[in-house]
Amino acid sequence: MPNFNGSPGWDLVKHQVREALEEYSCFEASFDNVVELRNSVMVAESIEQGLTTTLWPQGNISFSKTLVSFTEVSLRLEKTIRRMILEIFGVHKYADELDDNTNYMLKLMKYNVPPNGEPTSGVFAHRDKNMVTLLYQNEIDGLQIENKDGEWMNVKPSPNSFIVMVGDSLNALLNGGVSPTCHHVLMKGNKARYGLGLFSGTVTGYHVKAPEELVNDKNPIMFEPFDYEEYLRFYFAQVPLGRAGSTLQDYCGV
Repeated sequence: MPNFNGSPGWDLVKHQVREALEEYSCFEASFDNVVELRNSVMVAESIEQGLTTTLWPQGNISFSKTLVSFTEVSLRLEKTIRRMILEIFGVHKYADELDDNTNYMLKLMKYNVPPNGEPTSGVFAHRDKNMVTLLYQNEIDGLQIENKDGEWMNVKPSPNSFIVMVGDSLNALLNGGVSPTCHHVLMKGNKARYGLGLFSGTVTGYHVKAPEELVNDKNPIMFEPFDYEEYLRFYFAQVPLGRAGSTLQDYCGV
């Protein structure tokens, strides 16, 4: 999987990102500033505390500050990447509007050691519903992505890298120009896996729709405008019914 490190120049990196999105629907993005935060933010004991005592009203202030710094780094990277993708598709003039209507969620995640040592699905195969997802993990692998040929590929990011994945909302915004990343976690071995995920999604009341520049006779609009939060509610209502595979096409496809 190509690694985006920003060094070859903006235009060359754009080309690499486009190729990666076409082949894998995701890519690896290096960011030097994340290395110095890694050791403190990815300590298992600290994440355990984060998962059990939200925001530490009387607790781990040091880790809380580190997590804020980590989030700030992640936000800068996400905004840069999202603007680059919009530029690739010739609609970067909408970047500021999108920035003004984007919310972020940071998730701390733990995947337990599989029972009896047998490989176990940590999370079922799915596509995220938001715009862009940045994933960061400890040294325990397990993330797999499905390429365009339907093959599952192991993802082994370097310590200073995020995995950048496309969600349904960005797919709709670009009128099907990028495919949402199908991924899951397969747990093996005898160690727990920890990770952080930054998810960008549009605010309540903002309607995601493809710009007119991406709609024409050869490329008719694929999705009706939709509210991301309402789409999430639709999706989570389907999960208890055994319809976790429900897609944006089911919700507002044309």
